Amino acid sequence: MAAEQRNKSEDQLTQRAAQNLSTLIGFRTVSLPDWQLVEQAEFDAQRLALEKMYPLTHSSLERERVGRNGLLFRWPGSRSGASRTLVLMAHLDVVPVDPDDSWQYPAFAGVQAEGYLWGRGALDDKGSAVAIFEAVESLLAQGFRPDSDVYLSFGADEEVGGEDAAAAVELLAERGVQPWLVVDEGGAVAGQAFPGVSRDAAMIGVAEKGVLNVALRFKDPGGHSSTPPQGGATARLARAITRLDRHPFPVELHPESAKMLELFAAEMSGAARGLLSRARRLRWPLARLLPFFGPEASAVVRTTTAVTQLSGSKAANALAANASATVNFRIAVGSSVTETLRRLRRIINDSSVQIEVLESAEPSQVSASDGEQFNLLRETVHEVFPDVLVAPYLVMAMTDSRHFDRLSKSVFRFAPFRMSAQERSALHAANERISLDTLAEGVRFYRTLLGKLG
Repeated sequence: MAAEQRNKSEDQLTQRAAQNLSTLIGFRTVSLPDWQLVEQAEFDAQRLALEKMYPLTHSSLERERVGRNGLLFRWPGSRSGASRTLVLMAHLDVVPVDPDDSWQYPAFAGVQAEGYLWGRGALDDKGSAVAIFEAVESLLAQGFRPDSDVYLSFGADEEVGGEDAAAAVELLAERGVQPWLVVDEGGAVAGQAFPGVSRDAAMIGVAEKGVLNVALRFKDPGGHSSTPPQGGATARLARAITRLDRHPFPVELHPESAKMLELFAAEMSGAARGLLSRARRLRWPLARLLPFFGPEASAVVRTTTAVTQLSGSKAANALAANASATVNFRIAVGSSVTETLRRLRRIINDSSVQIEVLESAEPSQVSASDGEQFNLLRETVHEVFPDVLVAPYLVMAMTDSRHFDRLSKSVFRFAPFRMSAQERSALHAANERISLDTLAEGVRFYRTLLGKLG
């Protein structure tokens, strides 16, 4: 009977989580670099909806606005002076939807179908926010109170720089808060995490790459397209892009990535097992080998370069007076913004190009994968996902958690959701979705983690 009641309670929790996530997906909380273009009413409406969805969290925890639309909650611990302060993070904004993308279900409808909940933000990152809220709300209903303080930090501009998270960090720094553990999005329970590894792997991010966005700009007099000159603005832009494509950044295998490969080796057979089992001793040759396994493996060992936006003439019969390209670099842990810019100039090797830095952030610090905090996450993963590997991971993207480096030495990046390779490919793309089963696992993960802290 007790097991039946527990299963019924978990089913109700899952249904509520799915319904609440569906509602949140319906809010078009798209963050944009120009806040004059943002639909602020959507953010306001979402915040009010959260108050109705999670009344205990909003009435029992201390709450304040940070930044433009961020929320910071404090759940006071029951033991004065307890030192294991925890910060759980997620973000409530999303990237725009490309009108040319073909969605199986409307991007902002939050449709439940085929065992999934579909829509922009399902995985990135409203799913994590809902899992955190559901865990806290349900524990409050049971009368649970942690020993140490717990903070919930929800930014609403992560996709455009994370100023809300930076404001939260500034506030906590002023109050002398030094978190024992910070957990944000980043890695996940990944299927097909590496070629030859059949088991799912919980990829816990111990660091994240930096970012550098630059505009390459070329200027020309312009004119009529019937009399084009040699080497005009678009031709020089094309030459610069081709040079970047032909000269990828050098490779280097970080020690944490080598540790990850050694864990994977135990799941493999043949020559690959023998080679990867000695990854920390064979970092140099492995760094040169990994790019042959595809783009994801290549990104592990180098600063990546992606030309993402192009512009030229406004008319088909007019020469471009200005041509530009936006280039996005994800800077390898151990490198820097300065080093990336220096190499960019050397590769392009064209004094006529203007390089404008649009955005930059250094790679994060590296959190220890052999300490008490990582071990706690590993234990929690094994309780909720008993069949998976647990590996340290360098996150390719950028998260709000990087701002917390100034407060804590244990900042980890892990969304507790199973994601297949196909589901991961839908992040920032069409048909983003989350399995209803894994949404329930995410709630269970946060409940278990909070319970382990007392």
